[in-house]
Amino acid sequence: MKPVSYLLFAITMFTVLLFSSCKEENKEDLTQAVNKDGSVETSVTVEHADNLNDVLLTKHIVWNKGSVAGTYEHRDTVPALGSNNSVVKDEFGNDKNVEAKKEYEIFITVK
Repeated sequence: MKPVSYLLFAITMFTVLLFSSCKEENKEDLTQAVNKDGSVETSVTVEHADNLNDVLLTKHIVWNKGSVAGTYEHRDTVPALGSNNSVVKDEFGNDKNVEAKKEYEIFITVK
């Protein structure tokens, strides 16, 4: 990984930690739009690949003076968590047994 990527990753993780630590009463600190004059927008998702593997996708979009200065995407294969049976209600209110894939929880720590 290039030194610039490490710096972008560190800035992004700091930003994510800052906003994730906001409490319910501090909603005025949250934003609905990204500051496109100079910011790093990051998303972390897990996609189901098959029964044995999932894909951890980390995407960074760097904004500078109103335009995208760079997009960085990292894909890592991680083991799938399997599935479990659960009971859900259909549109008519009937209980139905379905098998659903387990989802990873995402926690981010910045030092």
